[in-house]
Amino acid sequence: MKNLKIKAIVAILTTAMVFVSGQALAKDSRKPIVIPTHNWSSQVVMAYVIGGIFEKLGNRVKYVPADSQAVYEAIRNGDVTISHEVWQSTFGKSFYNAMAKGGLIDAGNHSALTIEELGVPSYVIEKNLCPGLPDWKALADCHKVFATADSGGKGRILEGPQSWHGDLMPKRIKALGLEDKYVVKFAGSADAIWAELASAKKEGRGIIAFNWSPNFTDADGFEFIQFPPYFDGCRIEDGGDGSCGSPVGWLKKAANYKFPKTHPRAYTVFSKISFSTQDIGQMASLVDVFKLSHEDAAKSWLNTHEDVWKPFLE
Repeated sequence: MKNLKIKAIVAILTTAMVFVSGQALAKDSRKPIVIPTHNWSSQVVMAYVIGGIFEKLGNRVKYVPADSQAVYEAIRNGDVTISHEVWQSTFGKSFYNAMAKGGLIDAGNHSALTIEELGVPSYVIEKNLCPGLPDWKALADCHKVFATADSGGKGRILEGPQSWHGDLMPKRIKALGLEDKYVVKFAGSADAIWAELASAKKEGRGIIAFNWSPNFTDADGFEFIQFPPYFDGCRIEDGGDGSCGSPVGWLKKAANYKFPKTHPRAYTVFSKISFSTQDIGQMASLVDVFKLSHEDAAKSWLNTHEDVWKPFLE
C-alpha cells in the first residue's frame, strides 16, 4: 500500500514537471501579430514601438490601417491581433460591446490616465483673450474671438475627424445653449488640428480645438475647458441631456482571445506593457515636433528608452 502511494505521488510530480516544462518551452507561432494603425501620432508610433518589441522576441509583425471604432470587431473576429491604445471616453463602448460578444479580452491598462476635450492654447488664457476661461461659461461672451472666415460670424470649434466622436460636440454645444454663437467644424485628421494650432499661435489669435492628453502638446501648453462634470448617463445616447464634459479615463489594451495561446511570450510581454503620460507624449513629439516618420520615431524611442521597455521582457 505504501509503495502504491509513493508511485502515485511520483506520477503526479512527473506529470506536473512535464506540464511546467511544456509551458516554459512553449514558443510563439510564426503567424504574424497583426497591429492596427489609426490616425493620430502616439497610436501609430506606439504600434511600431510594440511591434519592435515583439520583433526583438523573434516574432513576425504586420501593420494594417484600421478604423478606430471598428477595430474591436476586427480583433474579436481575429483579423487584427491587438489594440494598444484604447481610450475610455471615445472607444470604451465599442471595446465593451465587442468583449460582450466574445473573442476580445482585456489585456490590462497603461499607467497613463487620459482626457479628450475641447480646449485652448495656454496663451489664450495668459493674454486674457476670453476672460473667464477655462470655465465654459466664458464662451458665451467671446465667440467673436474664435470666429474664422468659414464660421459665418460665429465662433469656430475645431473638432477631430467626425469618425472619432460622431456628433458628440455639436450635441454638447446645443445642450449648453451655445449653438447660436458657435459652430463645430470637423478636422480631416490630427495633423490638420496641429496645423491650425500652429497657425493660430503664430498669429496670436484665439482658437478652440479638440485635443487630448497624453500628447505632445502637454509640454507646449494647452488648457482644457472646464465643462460641467461628466457622470454616467449624462450623454444623450445614455439618456442624459448631453451637456457634460469628458471624463478622465483609463487607457487600455485589447487582444484577440487566441493571442495568449498562439503567442504566449508576446502576450505575456504585451500584458506587462504600461506606458506613462510622459512616455506617450515623447513618442508623439518625435513625429509632431521633430518630424520623424512614425517608424523612425519608434526606433529612436526604443533606442533611447531601454530602461522603460526592457523590464517588460523580464
